[in-house]
Amino acid sequence: MNIAIIGLGKMGGNMARRLARGGAKVFGFDLSAETRAKLAADEPNFQGFDSVAKLVASLPKPRVVWLMLPAGEISENTFAELKTLLAQGDLVVDGANAMYKDSQRHAAELAESGLKFVDAGVSGGVWGLANGYTIMLGGEKDAIAQVERFVKLLAPAPDRGWIHCGPAGSGHYTKMVHNGIEYGMMQAFAEGFALLKAKEDFNLDIAEISEVWRHGSVIRSWLLDLIAGTLAEDTDLAGLAAFVPDSGEGRWTVLESIELGVPTPVITQALFSRFSSRGNDDFAMKLLSMMRNAFGGHAVAKQ
Repeated sequence: MNIAIIGLGKMGGNMARRLARGGAKVFGFDLSAETRAKLAADEPNFQGFDSVAKLVASLPKPRVVWLMLPAGEISENTFAELKTLLAQGDLVVDGANAMYKDSQRHAAELAESGLKFVDAGVSGGVWGLANGYTIMLGGEKDAIAQVERFVKLLAPAPDRGWIHCGPAGSGHYTKMVHNGIEYGMMQAFAEGFALLKAKEDFNLDIAEISEVWRHGSVIRSWLLDLIAGTLAEDTDLAGLAAFVPDSGEGRWTVLESIELGVPTPVITQALFSRFSSRGNDDFAMKLLSMMRNAFGGHAVAKQ
């Protein structure tokens, strides 16, 4: 079994490791020579290349090339390069976070060159190497059949943790909605624990509470497991800045809800809360303070 992985960051690198340890021969490319060398030293079934062209030339046909690259210019440039290097019957998998409409477009463009395409929404984060990845696939049946043996190595087990969702774009669409739900769940946990911590007169042990909730509670989950593990080490989260980025999936989910006319107030507010964490609402908050002072004479805090 031969497969190429382009993009060997936190997700792509660990996926390459899991595939190699599962018996696949992995051909890898990353801009970082250090990353390639480390994988080659650790994994006998991994071989690194310093260019996409060399990787494709060395990969036996029919080729399966799995991309783990950021959405946007890097991915677009790589797709364009691969169209000039691959041959009819070869398959490209986009396993990174990508807008599903881009995946539909990529499928059509590659088909014009006789190439197959699968979009793969992948969840599991840095824990996927040990626990396996949840994988949501979109594409034609023959393309899915060509990549299925690799998916079974990446998943928690060959018979679970992965699904063929539908046509091209459906895998990334499903992963987009998955991440939107994730935003809402994370926001609810963050707000709930903030309430517990703010009730100072009760002197609540939020680390112990999080641990108790893990056993039999309706809200027990992997996210709660992660919270409990972190709070057991540091209940004040000292050294962490109140700054929360977003990868883009949450934005796409909210935009899709607007296009479809489906209300998603929890997911939308969770996304906006991340924006607020970056200071983007500072001016708005100042204006709110000014208005309260103007109409009601309420005190205004000065910097």
